[in-house]
Order: sequence, then structure tokens, then C-alpha cells
Amino acid sequence: MVRIQAPPSLLNSSSCQICNVNHHAIDILIRNCHSAISGTGGGSNDVQWCFSQVKGAIDDDVAEADIISTVEFNHSGELLATGDKGGRVVIFQQEIENKSQPQCRSEYNVYSTFQSHEPEFDYLKSLEIEEKINKIRWLPQKNAAQFLLSTNDKTIKLWKISERDKRLEGYNLKEEDGRCIDPNTVTALRVPVFRPMDLMVEASPRRVFANAHTYHINSISINSDHETYLSADDLRINLWHQEITDRSFNIVDIKPVNMEELTEVITAAEFHPNQCNTFVYSSSKGSIRLCDMRASALCDKHSKLFEEPEDPSNRSFFSEIISSISDVKFSHNGRYMMTRDYLSVKIWDLNMETRPVETFQVHEYLRSKLCSLYENDCIFDKFECCWNGNDSVVMTGSYNNFFRMFDRGQRRDVTLEASRESSKPRQVLKPRKVCAGGKRKKDEISVDSLDFNKKILHTAWHPQDNIIAVATTNNLYIFQDKVN
Repeated sequence: MVRIQAPPSLLNSSSCQICNVNHHAIDILIRNCHSAISGTGGGSNDVQWCFSQVKGAIDDDVAEADIISTVEFNHSGELLATGDKGGRVVIFQQEIENKSQPQCRSEYNVYSTFQSHEPEFDYLKSLEIEEKINKIRWLPQKNAAQFLLSTNDKTIKLWKISERDKRLEGYNLKEEDGRCIDPNTVTALRVPVFRPMDLMVEASPRRVFANAHTYHINSISINSDHETYLSADDLRINLWHQEITDRSFNIVDIKPVNMEELTEVITAAEFHPNQCNTFVYSSSKGSIRLCDMRASALCDKHSKLFEEPEDPSNRSFFSEIISSISDVKFSHNGRYMMTRDYLSVKIWDLNMETRPVETFQVHEYLRSKLCSLYENDCIFDKFECCWNGNDSVVMTGSYNNFFRMFDRGQRRDVTLEASRESSKPRQVLKPRKVCAGGKRKKDEISVDSLDFNKKILHTAWHPQDNIIAVATTNNLYIFQDKVN
């Protein structure tokens, strides 16, 4: 179900408010035209999605360390990184099957694997620090090497991913195996030369940013100035310079003097894609605050507050839990932002704070199941969301290994499934439907038969092409649009 919320400004005479609404309508028309012309990032119902690859073991017994905890494409889409609960980062590289026709299908193969974080123990607090990778963020590429930030609950690391296909030979003071040579035995001076060798991909830690967070880190975001980034935990947001590891600047602090007065926590934070002074952070109360670092060094006072009034008819014991925002993402053009709560995805216009301009129901059929979801702790699951390359479609995960796509321009939605049964090469995915009650139609699945242990929390969309990555427990599924 898709609900488009008509802004109240349609009913007002203010030219500024009407202008905002018209801009939103024009923006949708532009997205539709771009999608129709280029075909890139097209609508979920215009594109036939088919299976491409699946990574990971098929075993039913999944080790805790193998569970995927984050997925992220780099800025070109050539590399795809995953992090898991075992502290490992696996990078896949896109390989074009037919180099004379780059538009043909391509696959992602393992490019590099390395251990990013190890389990630690805080002796002062008697606290065990897990090695689980919470977030990965790629830095814009500046030279032949790639750089990424990875973080667990406490420590952020900057990694350099580089290639070597040549080795140096002809040393004067050491042998090829590394043994030193007595300088007195050297009778002639040799000029070292580079020799070809098998390609070697090296991952080396360049910076370690530690000891700045008391609580668990939930977000990191690269600034558009390409020099700084932010990291957020439950109560604070810090600003870092990529070259400085021993200090950071606290830009948001919502910790009360008396912790008994704590009413909300920070759940996600992100920098604006174009404005280096602007960032947003979301809270467990369902509000999003936009802050401007030019206004004050400490951004405790927000510039804008985005919050939707609660519908009294839907008020229940679980209202506050399901309104908690688990993810927030700016659109690529910076005009909109997307938020994900437990039951829905909302699109906000940065120029209108009162209510979202679009609301997409992800799994509204679960509203009647909230009691059982609370008992099995599923109600606390943190689903992420992502935009396609031209911001015309949004994607997010659900239960039973379902994932949802919402076409903003055509106002359509589709439910697809990542499963081994649909993993034949180039097999087209069939839309799935969930029956919430009453007589179940053919090919529909009953809401009572959904498997809540199978869930898609992490998804990523190629920045340029219709290629998506979906994480299901320990497996990474890659789907592409059908090539005729």
C-alpha cells in the first residue's frame, strides 16, 4: 500500500508554500522523464528483476560470526563491501563479462577479505566489546587506491585497499629472500628494477579513531568536504578530521544531567550530500532534527524539526516503539530525505517540516501482530533503506526474506523474495503478496506463515545501474534487471 500525503500548503494561499508543492510535483515529473529516457534506476514495476548471484554458505546451521551486518557499494558501484558479526570485511569487485559491450551483464567476485576488528575488553568498565562491523562507508576515490571507514561499537578504522602487480628486484644490501648482505662484499652497484608479479590486493589500516564514544556507535557519515566525517552513538555525535585520530569535536550531546530523565536516544545520523555544514539525526521518538554547524559549535539546538503528528486512531502500547526511526538517508540531489520506522518508509521534503510528502507502508499487515513481535523481540529490529541512482525508487527489507520497492513517480510498489528456490541463473523474480486475512488467493502467502527469523535488514543499490545487493542472515543476494 502506498499513501501520498497531500501537503496542507495546498489549502493555503501562501505563495512560498504553494511553490514548495509545485516543486515537488515538478521533481516527480523530471524523475519520470529521466527514468524513461535513460532506463537507469527505473521503476520497480517497469524493471524485471532477475537473480544474478548469491554469496555465502548454504548450510542451515549459521555461525553467529557469519551473519552479515552491513552492505555498501562504493561511489562508482565497481566495489561492494560487506561486514559481518565476526569483524570481517569482504569486498567484491564487478567484472564485465563482455568488455566490448559494457552494458552486458556483469558479476561480482571476491576482491579482498580482511579482519577489520577483533573482540576487545574494557577493563575499566568490565565490558566486552564485540568485533561486529556496524557500518562501512567508502571515501571518494582520489588515486589508484580505495579507502573505506569501518566501525564496531567503539572504534572506527580507516582502511586503504590497494593493488600490487610488480615487485622490486636487484637490491644491493639484501638478498631476494630478505637476508642482509655484508656491505664489504659488495663489488658493484646494481640499479633495482620492477618485475611483473601476480596481482595482490592489500588492505592496510591507515588510521584508528578510538576512545571517543561512551555508548555504541550506530552511524558514520562522510562529509562532502572530503576531509571530515561524523560518528554517532546513542547520546552524542562527534565530528572527526580524517587525518587526526587523537581528538574529535562533540557537535551534539543529548545526555541529560540525570540519566533517569532520558526520554530518547539517537538512532541514525547523516551528512547532507552537498552542503558540508548540514547534517540530520533521527531519534527513537520518531523525530528528525536538521542541524547547521555554522550556527553554533554545539548543535544541540536544531535548525529544523521534522515530525509527523500521531494518528490518535492508531495509538497503542507499541506506538512509541514502532515510531522509532532505524535509518535516515538523504536523496542524491539533497532535496529529500528518507526515514524508515518499523512499519513504513517516509519521504520528507527539506522545505516542509510538518509532515512527509510521501508515506509507503512496508508491512502494514503486521500491525495486528505487534504483541507477538514484541514478545519475540522482532519489534526492535533495525531495518535500513536505500535510494536508487536517480532517487525515483526506494528499497527496504522485511520478514520472510522479502524486500520491498516503491516507485515514487508511478506510485507503485512490489514485494520480492530472496531465496534459494529463485536462484537459478537469470531467473526472473515473481512478485509476492501477503494475505492479511480472509480468503487467501493463489500464490499469496498468509501472514501467519511468515518466518520472522528470516529477515532482510541490510540492502544497497548500485549508484548508477539497476543492480541491488540484499543481505539475508549469512547470504548476500545480488539481483539485476533483465537484459533482453
